[in-house]
Amino acid sequence: MNKKILIISSDHTGHGHKSIAESLQEKMNLNKEMEMHVVDGFALGGTALLNIGKSYAPITRYSAQLWNAIWHFSAMNSILVDKFVEVMIRNNFLSVLNEVKPDLILSIHPNFNGSIINILHKENIRIPFGTLIADLVNIYPLWADPRADFILSPTEEAKEKCLEFGVPEEKINVVGFPVRERFHIDSDKRSGEASTMNFLMMSGGEGVGNMSAIAEELLNHFDCTVSIIAGRNEKLKLELETSLKDRFGDRAKIYGFVKNIQDLMLSADIAITRGSPNVMFESVATNLPIIITTALPGQEKDNPWFAEKHNLGVYCQHTENLISIIEDLLDDDGKRLAAIKESQRNFINKHAAEEILNFLQSAEKAEYEPVKKKFAFRFAFAPNK
Repeated sequence: MNKKILIISSDHTGHGHKSIAESLQEKMNLNKEMEMHVVDGFALGGTALLNIGKSYAPITRYSAQLWNAIWHFSAMNSILVDKFVEVMIRNNFLSVLNEVKPDLILSIHPNFNGSIINILHKENIRIPFGTLIADLVNIYPLWADPRADFILSPTEEAKEKCLEFGVPEEKINVVGFPVRERFHIDSDKRSGEASTMNFLMMSGGEGVGNMSAIAEELLNHFDCTVSIIAGRNEKLKLELETSLKDRFGDRAKIYGFVKNIQDLMLSADIAITRGSPNVMFESVATNLPIIITTALPGQEKDNPWFAEKHNLGVYCQHTENLISIIEDLLDDDGKRLAAIKESQRNFINKHAAEEILNFLQSAEKAEYEPVKKKFAFRFAFAPNK
């Protein structure tokens, strides 16, 4: 009998959660003994909660200070957030459980960890519940509910934060950060040295940051091309085309939201990006050195430090230093750039998604077999609405 995994994700709070779900789904499709059902946790709360999820894009795009306040409020009031979300999603979540009848629930968004545990406990539903953390260093209490049956951490740094929040160490497993298969390449698949340097600028799914000024400086200083991904920010895309295309022609390539970003990464020599976990790890998987110029306050604050600690890239805190940082990377026949590439190849876990699914399958078999009978009995009755 197939094992059913219910994934609680998000379609609107950046693209990282959705990408993680897709990376797991790719491997799940190869496993005939497992099924995956993905739902948007915000959609479970109806229009009101869905609109809150959709507000992530404009808030992070236009007001980092407001996002910082929201993040810290959630960190300091995690119990209140859990109760609020619990009330919003309860009826629809129970309906999904009754329809899917999962053997295990995995949340990959922090807003639905404590709230779902609350519902399961109050309804006396015995289903194994775990969390897959989607941030690297600065996680907050919503990620680390000690009541979860297990927590899958992408890094040792995130594990340490879980321990600080009181999660028993035996519940935490460091599994790496799952990246979609098309980003994983063999070193010899990367294009050879070109006479012209190619920079790739990207800033997560929403496209933020002073991209125009940075691109102009690169194009004026280097014999290069600059490819810029503006994401879903159509206004930014238009501004970039207006400010750069007339002056630099084909040396400036402007894109909106793209689905073949791996091809742009493979043709680039250096990526200049925000400290988004998903973008960082996709760059590492394609063996593309990164320069981080900005990071969202809150969950991304220490990601530039993380990149430098593991020599995956460098942090350019002030863009006026960008040119000198690039020159340092290229100095001595690109010795430092080559060292970053080697560190990336040694660091990335290409099998993270597969190992996560193996864990889910083995944990469910080994620990929760007795629970299934209670679970099946429970769902002989439709939950109250």
